[in-house]
Amino acid sequence: MPGMTTMDSLALAWRTVRSNKLRTGITVAIIAFGIMALIGIITAIEAMNQSLKESFSSMGANAFSIRFKDSRVRFGGGPDIKKSVRGRKEKKSNLDKPIRKEEAEFFKANFNFDRAQVSVYRRGPGAQELHYQDKKTNPQINVWGGDENYLAVVGYSVELGRNLNALDMQSGRNVCLLGSNVAKTLFGDKPERCIDKVIRIGGLPYRVIGLLKAKGSSAMMRQDDVVVTTYNNIRRFQNISRSYMVGVMVKNVNELDAADGQATAIFRAVRKLQPLEEDNFVIEKSDKFAEMFIGFLSSITGSAGAIGLITLIGAAIGL
Repeated sequence: MPGMTTMDSLALAWRTVRSNKLRTGITVAIIAFGIMALIGIITAIEAMNQSLKESFSSMGANAFSIRFKDSRVRFGGGPDIKKSVRGRKEKKSNLDKPIRKEEAEFFKANFNFDRAQVSVYRRGPGAQELHYQDKKTNPQINVWGGDENYLAVVGYSVELGRNLNALDMQSGRNVCLLGSNVAKTLFGDKPERCIDKVIRIGGLPYRVIGLLKAKGSSAMMRQDDVVVTTYNNIRRFQNISRSYMVGVMVKNVNELDAADGQATAIFRAVRKLQPLEEDNFVIEKSDKFAEMFIGFLSSITGSAGAIGLITLIGAAIGL
């Protein structure tokens, strides 16, 4: 029996399609929706990727922060020495030790890396509602307490008004700078009117001394829904972070590793760690943080592609 020609195969396929119109229509629809979903997922993830890069790049690739090392998971009993890391022993008693104000200020005074800026800051209450006369914001405003270097280290700049100064720090008086979204919500289409006005944060009156330039927002970061006051003032609030943080910004990104090393040495001395003890603090670089999230998104992209491919193969088999 002679083999089927290409024309015979096409004719047979056409007859099969015509005799199974419903099945064919459903299969084609599945393929179409699978392709649409796949393209939509990849496009959305690429948009998130770009937004995330822009958000973290605004923090500065030449900066890093120091925070305390916490241990969320503990196992009862056992010796005080938990484990050995790179030849150093990590004590349970050294973990979960917040960075005290005195430690952060000592580091700032003694970190003399070439032209580096150092900031001491503290996370205040989140989900705050701000009021000005009959206007109010949504209860999603983050309050931060910083110093005169805080804005530069975390990538903010003043559009109107002034920055925090030494007198604000020493007195701990109720002054603040508003993020652009906050100012627009409270003062409408003339956010510049916020300067020298008295707003209320958590029921406390604050005089506005500055308006921050807009930084934009991403799905994970609302950088313009923020209020900045001094870290000496933020102690007035409840539900604030129990630990201070330190931010460092160097002039050149190529100096980042050297600054990191010097910061580690000084902060180990500040925390009175023995030579064989592991660090009980963490140094986080903004670019590494961004790479972690972007890598996570890349894995999601790969998974979405695999799911889409399986969907298309399944539809093709069904056809």
